[in-house]
Amino acid sequence: MMAKDNVEGAPKKKGKFKKLLLIGVAAIVLIGAGAGAGIYFGALSAHEAKPEDHFPKLVLRSEGEPEPAAEGEEKEAPLKVGTVSVPNDKFKVDPKKYEITYYPIADSFTTNLADGSGFLQVGISLSTFYDGKVINNIKRQAVPIRSVVLMVLAEQDPALLSTSQGKQRLQRQLTAAINDVLRDKEGFGGIDNVYFTSLVIQ
Repeated sequence: MMAKDNVEGAPKKKGKFKKLLLIGVAAIVLIGAGAGAGIYFGALSAHEAKPEDHFPKLVLRSEGEPEPAAEGEEKEAPLKVGTVSVPNDKFKVDPKKYEITYYPIADSFTTNLADGSGFLQVGISLSTFYDGKVINNIKRQAVPIRSVVLMVLAEQDPALLSTSQGKQRLQRQLTAAINDVLRDKEGFGGIDNVYFTSLVIQ
């Protein structure tokens, strides 16, 4: 009688053991998955995207001058050393450390002068120390930039524009106005200066 009870009890113990083993494995898998998720989300939160990650970057100057190309041979421009992230577009730029890019605005601007005595026709080129994102922003916002430039030009006094101080003042006004448009539409200015490629007062 005793032997029969032992034989019948053995399979029950085996079944309990399997059940416990499965529960143990499932617990280990859940703990592992939880730890993995914690590490993954911890790494994500450690490097949360900051606004400056999407800003244009300053372009460091190339080291040295490109060697002259042999006749009939094309020489590639030297690669840029790298870029520098900035917290905002009002960052103080050292012009000796960074590459400058000039972007000519294709069409000239023509407007009547403030006193109604004539008109002003101006061709401009923009300069930036930042990467190609600024140029792309200028192209994307060509219409509001064109509008603000015409408004600034229309307010000019022809007598003041005939002096170098008046022209420099206009450069500053245009730079500020274009940067304001870019900040408003793209969140970042980046224009260092506006240069005149032509200026006619009639």
